[in-house]
Amino acid sequence: MNIVLLEPEIPYNTGNIGRTCVATNTSLHLIKPLGFSLDEKQVKRAGLDYWKDIDLYVYESFEEFVRINNNPIIYMSTTKANVW
Repeated sequence: MNIVLLEPEIPYNTGNIGRTCVATNTSLHLIKPLGFSLDEKQVKRAGLDYWKDIDLYVYESFEEFVRINNNPIIYMSTTKANVW
């Protein structure tokens, strides 16, 4: 399984998701632009000592993610949609 964050903005949330990925042996894919630097202490603090163990992939764009991962089947979830 893979978790993909499209343009994540909050370093603390990304760190928490990263920690969950380590616990569940799940890869974390981040698609730029990021609203923070991966070096920020908030990301590492939220990920605690697990951040170094994350199976992390970073992409420049959604198109790059799709191309590199051979048009994967994607299930999306968002809090930003206007339609149910």
